[in-house]
Amino acid sequence: MNNGIMVLVEHLKDAIADITFEMLGIGRKIADSLNVPLFAVVIGKDINKHLPELGIADSILVVEDEKLEMSCPVTIADIIKSIFDNKGLSIVILGCTNTTAGVGPILSSKLKLPFLNFCKNMRIEGDSLIITNQLFGGKILSDVKLEGKRGIISINPGSFPADAGKASKVAPVEEIDLSGIGIKNYFKKYIEPEAGDVDITKESILISIGRGIENADNIGLAEDLVGLIGGAISASRPVIDQGWLPLNRQVGKSGMTVKPKLYFALGISGAPEHVEGMKDSELIVAINKDPAAPIFNVAHYGVCGDLLEIMPVLTDKLKEKKS
Repeated sequence: MNNGIMVLVEHLKDAIADITFEMLGIGRKIADSLNVPLFAVVIGKDINKHLPELGIADSILVVEDEKLEMSCPVTIADIIKSIFDNKGLSIVILGCTNTTAGVGPILSSKLKLPFLNFCKNMRIEGDSLIITNQLFGGKILSDVKLEGKRGIISINPGSFPADAGKASKVAPVEEIDLSGIGIKNYFKKYIEPEAGDVDITKESILISIGRGIENADNIGLAEDLVGLIGGAISASRPVIDQGWLPLNRQVGKSGMTVKPKLYFALGISGAPEHVEGMKDSELIVAINKDPAAPIFNVAHYGVCGDLLEIMPVLTDKLKEKKS
């Protein structure tokens, strides 16, 4: 029997993350289909200012303490388990982000329930709840029937419309007692990394390179394109890990979130971690020699081919146009 759905609200730097509204939107849809309540759980410090934005939930559960700012995964899992058991819930929805990384597996172990990661879709078919997950960086989609409609589901950012999770109504608020939960680990300070020579989050054009660039000498191909159309060079994590570009040029879950008017994805496979950071770009152009590369699922225009052969031709054509 399904007795309710819980969504863990994500917030950072005094703002609720878009993934929260994605989760609330799909959570509301599934909760209505199952005729069960939807709970929004907010954990942290000074969080009351966020509550008016969560009206789509039937109830908002507030867990507030000075030590809960940027809580560690074990603490979050302990809090969720306590609420889950006390409310007799059946489904927990988390964001597949850095904010809650590690919570799902720990919670799965504590609740003895399955954990499904990289969720791209959720739907009710007959008497079953079907979860569609990404596998192998998005190259395979797998439909999983959730046994008894009970489990922990981690939503891949960008999978659902955020607007569906927003409502103007006011939801009742309940404060959760923390007396039975020990807070053993907590963050003392959040230190921002130093700004680099370029702030890629403010660029209107980004020429982003990935593993397909092959070596540092070939970065000149991207630099030639920047010289013609402007913008800046950014990269996926493999390029940064090689030390070919500084960390402030990284796009993705462990880097920067960017929304330029034009985003070139050159030799980037399109793993979920990278797509999370650039999916809202106005125009995405991808070049990759793998026709099954997941980047083509988010690109507006795609070229299947070797970028080391295509880039010089593209640059020459642009030079002709400019002349």
